[in-house]
Amino acid sequence: MSSPRSDRPQTSTRQGVEAIRSNPKAQVLVIGGGINGIGTFRDLALQGVEVILVERGDYASGASAASSHMIHGGVRYLENGEFRLVRESVQERNRLLRLAPHYVKPLPTTIPIFSTFSGILSAPLRFITHKQGKPKERGALLIKVGLMGYDSFSRDGGNVPRHKFVGRKKSLAKLPKLRGDVKYTATYYDAAVENPERLALDLVQDALATGPHARTANYVEAVGSNGDAVVLRDLVSGEEFEVTADVVVNTTGPWTDLTNKALGEATKYMGGTKGSHIVLDNDELYEACAGGEVFFENDDGRIVLIYPLNGRVLVGTTDLEADPAEPSVCTEEEVDYFFGLVKHVFPTIEVNRPQIVYRYSGIRPLPGHGDTAPGFVSRDYRIEQTSFGSSKTVKQLSLVGGKWTTFRALSEHMTNDTLALLGTTRTVSTVDLAIGGGAGFPQTEAATTSWVKAHGADLGEARTRVLLQRYGTNAASVIAHIAAYDEDGATDAPLATLPGYSTGEIDHLMTREHTVHLADLVLRRSIIAFVGSLDQAVFDELSTLAAAAQGWDDARLTAERELAAENLRFFHGIVVDAASTTATAGVN
Repeated sequence: MSSPRSDRPQTSTRQGVEAIRSNPKAQVLVIGGGINGIGTFRDLALQGVEVILVERGDYASGASAASSHMIHGGVRYLENGEFRLVRESVQERNRLLRLAPHYVKPLPTTIPIFSTFSGILSAPLRFITHKQGKPKERGALLIKVGLMGYDSFSRDGGNVPRHKFVGRKKSLAKLPKLRGDVKYTATYYDAAVENPERLALDLVQDALATGPHARTANYVEAVGSNGDAVVLRDLVSGEEFEVTADVVVNTTGPWTDLTNKALGEATKYMGGTKGSHIVLDNDELYEACAGGEVFFENDDGRIVLIYPLNGRVLVGTTDLEADPAEPSVCTEEEVDYFFGLVKHVFPTIEVNRPQIVYRYSGIRPLPGHGDTAPGFVSRDYRIEQTSFGSSKTVKQLSLVGGKWTTFRALSEHMTNDTLALLGTTRTVSTVDLAIGGGAGFPQTEAATTSWVKAHGADLGEARTRVLLQRYGTNAASVIAHIAAYDEDGATDAPLATLPGYSTGEIDHLMTREHTVHLADLVLRRSIIAFVGSLDQAVFDELSTLAAAAQGWDDARLTAERELAAENLRFFHGIVVDAASTTATAGVN
C-alpha cells in the first residue's frame, strides 16, 4: 500500500499549478475561489466544460470566511422589497438542508420584541427610500406581518416549521436571561452552516472528481493580461505564466473591480461594507441562547445576532463602509459594540475581552450604493458582461454581489450564462445533487449506527462517529488514509495536545486537501482556531506534524510558523510565539 507520508508522491496544490502550466488552455477560467467561484467551478465541471479555477489565497479565505455562518432566507430583506431574493434564498436554504446535511443544520431563531406597534409608520418610508433615518424599533405587529410573508415563501418544498409568537411569560420561561421588559418573542427557523470553509472544500473536491477537464490551484493570482491570455502568478514560487480561455469569469467578490483593473478593464461595480464578529467562550451566554439564535434590532437600528455555534457563542455583526484594498480587521470599537448588544438583550450576563477566543472580519461583496444606508444595500446579485483587456475574442463575465445562502442558484445562473457564450447548454442539474460528504449522510440514529458499523472496523465506533460528524460521509476517505498511514510504519495516535484529532488525520488534512500553509490547517481545514483550541502547545505540535507531512525543511517551517502567527494575531486576535516552543499563548 502506498504511503501517505511526505517521502512519497503527494496529491498537492502545487501539482495543481503544474497541471495548469503544462496545459495552459481551457474553455473557461474562473478567477476567485470564494464560495461563488467554487460553486461555478463545480457546476461547469459537471457539464464537462474544460475549466480552471485559480484563487489568490486559500479557498474560501476572503469574504466567504467572514460570514455569520448562516444559511438564511433573509427575513429583513422583505423590508428592502427584495422579494425575489427572499424567495430564492428560502428555497436554497431548504435545498441545502437536504443536499449538505453534514454541515447545514436547522437553526431556531428567536426575535425578542419590546413593543407592539413601534415602527409601523416609519417602515413604509424605509421601504420606499432605503434610507436608515432615525432608528425606530420594529414592534410586534410589524414583525408578525414580516414573518407571515416569510413563511409564505416556504410553502413549496419547505422543510422547517412555521414561526410562532408567544407572550412575555412563555418568552421568559424559555429564555429567562432576557430583558425583563420583553413583551413577546417570535421564533422561526433558518439554518446554520457549522463549518463553511469545509463545505466549500467539498465543492472543490466534487469538481475535481468529474475528471481531468477540471483543474484548480490556490495561492495563484491573476495579475494582468497579455492579448488573449491572463497572466497568473504562483504566490508560492513567485513564477508567472499565462493561461488562455474562451470565457473568463471574475468571481473575486469585493475585489471584482480591482481584478478587472488588473485585467485591463476599469469598472465601478462594487461598494462592499465591512462586517465583523467575535466568538466567546461564555457558558452562561451559551445556555441563555437555549440552543438557538437570538436575532434582534440593536439601539442603532442594526439587525444583529447572538447564537451558539460549535460549543461557543458567535456575536455579530457590524455594517461599516470599507475599502477592499485595505485589510479588514475587527476593531476594539466593534468589540465594545458587540458587548453593548449582548447587554441590550441579556443585561445580567457579563462579557469581557478574556472570553473572546476568536475574532474575524470581512468585506461583503455588495454593489455600489451611493447614499443608500449600508443596511439597505441589496444583497441580491447580478452578472455583468465586460471586455477582457484588448482581446477581440475572449468573453468576460463579472459577478456583482452574492451570498452564501444562494451560492448554488447563483452558480447555476453563472454557468448558464457561460454555457451560452460557449454555444452549448446544460446537461447536468445541481438542483438535487448532494454536496461532498452530504451524499448518503445518515439522517437517523439507526442509519448512523449502520454507517459507523460499516466503516469503523479500524478505528472503533467512537472515533468513527467523530469523523462522520466532522467530514460527513467523506470520513470514509479520511479513515482509509489513516489506515494506510498506520500500516506503512507511521503510528496514528491522538495528538498529545488535542486528543480529538489524530496524527493520521492531520496528515490527511495536510496532504490530501490542497493545504499549502500552516494557517490553512488551523483556520480552514479545521475549526481548531475558531473554537479557541489553538494554544501554544497545540500550535507547536501541529507545526511539527505539518512539516513532516509536507516535507518542509527548517527554513520553511520557520517561515510557516511566522506567517501563521502573524495571520492569527492580526486578523483573529490569537497570540502565539512563532520562535519559541515554550512560550505561552494568549487571546485578546
